[in-house]
Amino acid sequence: MTGVLRFFDVHTTGELLWVLFGFMAQGLFMMRFLVQWIASERAKRSVVPVAFWYFSLAGGLTLLAYAIHRRDPVFMVGQALGTVIYLRNLWLIHAERHRG
Repeated sequence: MTGVLRFFDVHTTGELLWVLFGFMAQGLFMMRFLVQWIASERAKRSVVPVAFWYFSLAGGLTLLAYAIHRRDPVFMVGQALGTVIYLRNLWLIHAERHRG
């Protein structure tokens, strides 16, 4: 375990768990690009599926939690603003579906 802690430059198991949480959050965030790419390839044009916004929101919120834990104000502001945008897009999508 000491080698893993040293590799990630952390000193406790708790810090290591946060680093692993950060990787998981980044994985969620990355999935949005994969979902969008696959949907565009299938459609043979650029499309943004609804799943893109859900992965954006999930990844953004978990990355925001990680940024808050790390006390990184640049990272916090970026993820907080993104989260508002992802929520707004989902709101618009669902409102449009209910209208028509």
